[in-house]
Amino acid sequence: MSMPFGWLDILAVCVFLGAWAFYGYAVEHWRGADRSLNLRMNRYRMLWMERSLAREQRVVDSSIMATLQSGASFFASTTLIAMGGALAFLRSTDDVLRMVSDLPLSTAPSRLAWEIKIIGLAVILGYAFFKFAWSYRLFNYSAILLGAMPPPDSGAAGLRHAQRVGAMNIAAGNHFNRGQRSIFFALAYLGWFMGPLALLGATALVLWSMWVRQFRSEARTSILGDDPDAP
Repeated sequence: MSMPFGWLDILAVCVFLGAWAFYGYAVEHWRGADRSLNLRMNRYRMLWMERSLAREQRVVDSSIMATLQSGASFFASTTLIAMGGALAFLRSTDDVLRMVSDLPLSTAPSRLAWEIKIIGLAVILGYAFFKFAWSYRLFNYSAILLGAMPPPDSGAAGLRHAQRVGAMNIAAGNHFNRGQRSIFFALAYLGWFMGPLALLGATALVLWSMWVRQFRSEARTSILGDDPDAP
C-alpha cells in the first residue's frame, strides 16, 4: 500500500503545526508578548474588575459579562456546525473527488488522502469548539464571582476578590483567543485541499495577518502608551 502523501505534504503539515505552536507561544509566553494586543487587554480585564469593586451597582459590569458570554456561545455553536459539515463530506467522498478532479489541481488526491484531510479539519474545528465552550463556562464562573463581589468598603479582602474575578476573566479570554486562533489556522488548513504549496502559502498569510493584528494593528496603536494601571 502506497503512502497517501508525499514528502512535500508532510513538510507542509509540519510547517503548519510549527507555525501554530510558535505563534501561540509568541503571543502568550515570549518575552515580548506583553506588547501584544491580547496581553495588554488582559491588563484592562484586571483593571475593570478592580474598579468595579468601587461601584455599588454593577449592572453595567453584568451587561458586559453577558456580552462576552454571548460571543463565546456564538463561536462555539458556529464551530460545532462547521465540524458537522466537515464530517458530512466523509459520506460523499466519491462525489466530492469527482468534482475536485475537474479543478486545476496539480495532482488529484486519493480517497484516503482526502478523508485524512477532512478528519484533520474536523479535529481542528473540534479543538476550537472545546476552547470556545470552556471559555463560555469560564465567563459564567466570572459572572458568578462578579455577583459575589463584596461592597466597596471591604478593604484588602475586597481587592483580593476583585483580582480573583479578573484572573478568571483573563483565563476565559485566553481560551477564547485560542479558539479564534484555531479558526484562523483552520482557514490556512483549507489550502492543503489545493496542495502542499497552497498550504504553505496560506499558513504564511494567516501567520502574517495575525502577527500584524497583535503587534502592528490600529487596535494595538489605539492603546499604545496608555497605562492601564493608572487611576
